[in-house]
Amino acid sequence: MEVTTIVTWLVLLALIIYVISIYNTLVTLKNRYLNAFSQIEVQLKRRYDLIPNLVETAKAYMTHERETLDAVTTARNEAAAILKAMGDGNVGGAEMKNLAQAEGALQNALGKLNVTMEAYPDLKANENMMQLTEELTTTENRVAFARQGFNDAVMSYNTYRQSLPPALFAGAFGHPTDAQLLEFEDSAAIQQAPEVKF
Repeated sequence: MEVTTIVTWLVLLALIIYVISIYNTLVTLKNRYLNAFSQIEVQLKRRYDLIPNLVETAKAYMTHERETLDAVTTARNEAAAILKAMGDGNVGGAEMKNLAQAEGALQNALGKLNVTMEAYPDLKANENMMQLTEELTTTENRVAFARQGFNDAVMSYNTYRQSLPPALFAGAFGHPTDAQLLEFEDSAAIQQAPEVKF
């Protein structure tokens, strides 16, 4: 064999290995952001499970506030339904926007509930309510932390996918679009833990 033939085969082999490396990196980064979304999903489900308990505890004290309690329940159910629909790794752009909107509506409803509860001192002193509120606050912090991890993983995936030469191969390897960040409409307000006064 000639030296040029050997060099040609070595270059070809190196290119094949490099293309395989690009494919594997795209798959790894995509799996990381899907895993990060599953962490958000776990925390949101926990939050959705806590909200009915919070509403039930409040019902005993807030007999004249049925509209506020119904708004929280409705917002929670809508957000939970959207999250359930996303459960199979369906975390595309439209799905993320729908989840962000539903979470914004839920945050608004919970905010109204917190304001309304101010008028009920017995409710604020209720031990179950204090415990539920503490759990909800802890869960909100976990959601924010998981969301940050997800957005970091999405950013890593998008940065790699958009860079050269991976951008040349991404579409052919089944990665035609960027992943969508999870950004809530009231992003600045959500950065802080919710303030619950009882």
